[in-house]
Amino acid sequence: MGDTVQHELVIIGAGPGGYVAALRAAQLGLDVACIDREKLLGGTCLRVGCIPSKALLESSALYAEAKTGALGAHGIGFDGLGLDLKKMLARKDKEVKALAAGINGLFRKRKVTRYEGHARFVEPTRIALESRDGPREVVAKNVIIATGSRPATLPGVELDGDRIGTSTEALAYPEVPGHLVVIGAGAIGLELGSVWSRLGARVTVLEYLDRILPGMDAELAAEARKIFARQGLEFRLGVRVTGARKTKNGAVVELADDEPPVECDRVLLAVGRVPNTEGLGLDAIGLETDGRGFIPVDDAYRTGVPNVYAVGDVIPGPMLAHKASEEGIACVERMVTGYGHVNYDAIPNVVYTEPEVASVGRTEGQLQRAGIDYRKGSFPFMASGRARALGHTEGRVKVLADAESDRLLGVHIVGPRAGDLIAEAAVAIEFGASAEDLGRACHAHPTLPEALKEAALDVARRAIHI
Repeated sequence: MGDTVQHELVIIGAGPGGYVAALRAAQLGLDVACIDREKLLGGTCLRVGCIPSKALLESSALYAEAKTGALGAHGIGFDGLGLDLKKMLARKDKEVKALAAGINGLFRKRKVTRYEGHARFVEPTRIALESRDGPREVVAKNVIIATGSRPATLPGVELDGDRIGTSTEALAYPEVPGHLVVIGAGAIGLELGSVWSRLGARVTVLEYLDRILPGMDAELAAEARKIFARQGLEFRLGVRVTGARKTKNGAVVELADDEPPVECDRVLLAVGRVPNTEGLGLDAIGLETDGRGFIPVDDAYRTGVPNVYAVGDVIPGPMLAHKASEEGIACVERMVTGYGHVNYDAIPNVVYTEPEVASVGRTEGQLQRAGIDYRKGSFPFMASGRARALGHTEGRVKVLADAESDRLLGVHIVGPRAGDLIAEAAVAIEFGASAEDLGRACHAHPTLPEALKEAALDVARRAIHI
């Protein structure tokens, strides 16, 4: 083993949980280091997840509006419309590199030490680091595991990194597939399926459940499915994939129950993600994961091993970048100040399709299963002046409030810029607002947030414009 270096805090993983925790720890005066095996900081989210997928979603949406003639209603026409896929992918890569460089700059500014390499526990506060500069040991008073997640696999699906791959490969197809099969109707599958559908691919989505977007509000998920189907996505629900293999000219997906196989050009496996804890040497320090591979923690993000903490996708809960960031901040604040908190009832979830689907708080199904009496308000974007001006009127806002106290319990949106609109709902839930509070707040006109106000008013059947 080479040199030994010491820090007060070492964070393993430079994704949204790790790098944000490092920056906050540095603000609080700690000597902090962050270890990541990738050259670009930002983790899966920045390199091959949130950011590149949103760049392609934006680019493909603009192309689709031009291609389908949707801009014609605005008096905008095109002659000789073309698609330069290479340039579109290059723009995506450029934005990723710019943001990664920004994190690197913040590390320098806050004096966070960065190590590039693979980390493995030797002892709870002693880490072996393998890097291109040679081995060394990193010793710390405390360690945070923030190594994120990786795509889940399916038995029988033979990933080859080309014809059959995960979201990583789907972000960089060299050409538009003639026929793309997406296995899984969650956020990742629908977002990337939408990208390639807009660019000209036939897209078939295979889902084991009888619905899309598991975990989101069932009523609005069903409405979103109808919208996506009108856009050209083909859905086959309630089917079980038993295998997928590469063929001479493409790939074939095999199904159970005597369903005929599906031949296609490419396969995107998007059946969720699993905690990325392999190779960390957890056994060496006696740190066990649960039956699903997650690291159990207490409310201060302490694991069962003293001085070892964990945040983000490696611990139970929704696998969301912003959730990981909030946990990273709360973890180091508890470590330094004795106080840090995340309100898990106010964590929004967004699917960046067109229209977007966004949610915060509890769904109707969850309230019903818990036996909580609630009231519901709803408002369609068809009745929104701003939505009509934008030319995007599909979808609606749904507000759920406690039947007795009127406190907001959940807000669910399918519609234009839902990912932005949900922020107001998250703040309202964070501060314990009632539906009446939200409905009485003055909203600028004409804006999309007026739909949220109207839906809140509709809880008491006081909506003005429906």
